[in-house]
Amino acid sequence: MSRDILSSLRPALVMTLLFALLLGLAYPLAITGVGQLVFPRQANGSLITDKGKVVGSELLAQGFVSDRYFHPRPSAAGKGYDPLASGGSNLGPASQALHDRVAGDIKALKASAPEARVPLDLVTASASGLDPDITPEAALYQLSRVARARGIGEDRLRMMVKDATAHPLLGFLGEDRVNVLMLNRQLDAESAKPSR
Repeated sequence: MSRDILSSLRPALVMTLLFALLLGLAYPLAITGVGQLVFPRQANGSLITDKGKVVGSELLAQGFVSDRYFHPRPSAAGKGYDPLASGGSNLGPASQALHDRVAGDIKALKASAPEARVPLDLVTASASGLDPDITPEAALYQLSRVARARGIGEDRLRMMVKDATAHPLLGFLGEDRVNVLMLNRQLDAESAKPSR
């Protein structure tokens, strides 16, 4: 009897070990290797460096609070924009806490542009709390504040937003979006240029 059990268990144990090695070790190593060969920058997190120092990633939002910068969506990740605590607030539409936070954000945003409608993505967090993109409308909503703080013409900023706008993949996958970190880096580079 015990011999029958052993002979029945052996194939199961061998297959478990084989698939553990194959799917738990060989496959991840192969995919990592292909990623490093074909897309090394993306496979390593699309990191952005400045003078050899990592300043962020194209894939993760950062909190910008200065009026000199475009602001991303609000974040519910940890204490805000924490990549180790990615996640939404899980507050539902009937939540008073969510209502109060959104109302406060709208009031604060209306102070800089009282006549304009506040874009939804400037007052709602993404599911991850780390979405690096905003809509072009959300970027354009912030034009006057950034222009005043930097002393740059709104027309120039509008062109920068237009140039920083990424369009849907293949014309229909996704939506128009602006990566806030990349736009803010472009802003800093523009401000660093000597004026003519």
